[in-house]
Amino acid sequence: MKKNILSILLVTYALTSYSQVKYKSAFSITNDNDLYISTTQDRYYTNGVFLTYSYSSGLLKENQIKKIYSFELGQKLYSPFRANVRSIVEHDRPFAGYLYGGVGFKKFYKNDSYFGLSGEIGILGPSAYGEQSMNFVHSIYGFNPADGWKYQIKDAFALNFKAEYTQSLYNKSRYFDLNWKSTGNIGTVFTDISTGIFSRIGTKLLQKTANSVAFNSNLNHKDSEFNNEVEAFFYINPMVRLAIYDATIQGSFLTENNPVTYELRPLVVTTEFGFWFTSNRFNFKYMIVHHTKKLESENVPNGNLYGGIQINYLFN
Repeated sequence: MKKNILSILLVTYALTSYSQVKYKSAFSITNDNDLYISTTQDRYYTNGVFLTYSYSSGLLKENQIKKIYSFELGQKLYSPFRANVRSIVEHDRPFAGYLYGGVGFKKFYKNDSYFGLSGEIGILGPSAYGEQSMNFVHSIYGFNPADGWKYQIKDAFALNFKAEYTQSLYNKSRYFDLNWKSTGNIGTVFTDISTGIFSRIGTKLLQKTANSVAFNSNLNHKDSEFNNEVEAFFYINPMVRLAIYDATIQGSFLTENNPVTYELRPLVVTTEFGFWFTSNRFNFKYMIVHHTKKLESENVPNGNLYGGIQINYLFN
């Protein structure tokens, strides 16, 4: 019995300890889907898949303590209140698919802040293979093929840029913090600005902004002053967004005569909450996102939920 207990303790220690290791690179898989919060719901922002490679650079300016570059391939799928809506008059939101490749960086500063900038290039519309991807997911779960994609948003070139800034507001406690977070998007698919609070509640000591999985900053070049540390925390991130343009709802300004479009509701409140933890080379995240109504459609509810999971693998 003592040997079994000792073995369990050793395995647990191995899974939750980094032993002063520095991992420079990470590969991430993220999947958003409303199936993560419901086995029956299949609507609106119904699926997102993102593959990301990130690495920490050793080339820093005097006021910087870390710089991280990332490359991403992503796809987002949108649908009406269900995936099978044969009649066009029942579409309370357009079907839309968005496929893109992106590149970006984040610079972390000594005052517990960071600035990020990224760009995406891709395609919106049938050439984004939204219908095929949705039917593939449905085949995995034994659902019927989607019906209604013939009315989706038309093909349009996609070019988008995103800027984000986060500043620590309170970090006196090692188990709780507050951070002001703001983002802005501009491009042919999304244009909006958001601001809000990102807060962590740790079950272990919280890491600084420049070395936490919460900010995708737990990557360390060999010359970094940080090591990869154990993390486990709950988080909540309420944001207020001013929506200016959304081609997945309004149709792209580069095309005309989309069969289904709606006007935006300009003010949207989004609340994301979840749990992050690290296990040696692996990081795991589970999240739930609630957002208020995004468009002027009578049949769309005032709020909607979806879930998401993320798995990161760290390496050198």
